[in-house]
Amino acid sequence: MAVTLRAQEPGDLPFLTGGESPFDDFGPRAIRTTPSPPQLDASGALSVIADDGQVAGDVSWHWGQWGPGPGSRCPMIGIWLRPEYRGRGIGAAAQTLLVDVLFSHTTTNRVEAHTDVENVPEQRALEAAGFQREGLVRGAQWRDGAYRDGYLYAVLRGDPRSAGSLG
Repeated sequence: MAVTLRAQEPGDLPFLTGGESPFDDFGPRAIRTTPSPPQLDASGALSVIADDGQVAGDVSWHWGQWGPGPGSRCPMIGIWLRPEYRGRGIGAAAQTLLVDVLFSHTTTNRVEAHTDVENVPEQRALEAAGFQREGLVRGAQWRDGAYRDGYLYAVLRGDPRSAGSLG
């Protein structure tokens, strides 16, 4: 699946609304009125552009840290796709591209992702993008009025990944 990532533009925002699947219900959130900045060293987001030239969704990241030194920082990525673009391989392709960008333009050794235990399509997309499931994270995510379990995934800079990625 040919997709590209680009900085978000104001015209993208109406397409990035969420709420169309059971995995989108995170409670009330403010409506975005400005695009997310694509700053790799801070939280950010990029628009996912499908092969038809349309905004298919977005990928985002925020940074966490496992130890006290800066070498322990790693981004946690996420993705949201419009319903009509789901199930076509776009999620795996977009997440592969985002990992390539993060490994190419930062010194991080690890990129993480988390998904609901019931979100099997996202689990498949992450695995297709080279992520490995590392374990169950109990009660970590508030969704649909309750705390939900999820799976933690990660890919390391030195892990073998799919053809076409920068690794």
